Amino acid sequence: MFAGKASGEEIKMSNNSSKSACVIALALVAFAGAGYSQETKAANSTHKIVRSGNLKWMPIIKGCEIAVIEGNLDLADQPFVARFHCSDGTKTPPHWHPTDENLTVLKGTFLVGTGESFDESKLQAMNLGSYMMMPKEMRHFGMAKGDLILQVHGIGPFKVNWVNPSEVQPPDAPAATAPKR
Repeated sequence: MFAGKASGEEIKMSNNSSKSACVIALALVAFAGAGYSQETKAANSTHKIVRSGNLKWMPIIKGCEIAVIEGNLDLADQPFVARFHCSDGTKTPPHWHPTDENLTVLKGTFLVGTGESFDESKLQAMNLGSYMMMPKEMRHFGMAKGDLILQVHGIGPFKVNWVNPSEVQPPDAPAATAPKR
């Protein structure tokens, strides 16, 4: 036995021990790799705070402006967050989006309806804190009641396709700055 010849039972035990050692070693390597990738991701990730006073607003239609908070609205399969600020009484004509739209009311009341034409009798009120998911391609319209801020998030691209583009009122021209003296 000690002279180099092993019995069949000893060989089986030795093979089982080797297999167990390999399985344990592979598991340790897999767990160590997973831990390392999480540590690397955590080390490379930072949180981002966007303050409302730092938003860059751009006019989109008469009475409404948009501020992109995160992401690029034009990129496909990428998340985005944007805010809309609309003055009291502003109407958003019927339109649709190629992707789902997730909307939360942050200020004011948003009146929203569905259909191909603006119909005030179809408007439903969404008050502060209300959330809505509008499915992609569903025709819808809206109106601001009070000073309105909406937050929209989803997966891009975020495009607005107007049912009747002639109903869209372009934004007001920016105020002219006084000439320098």
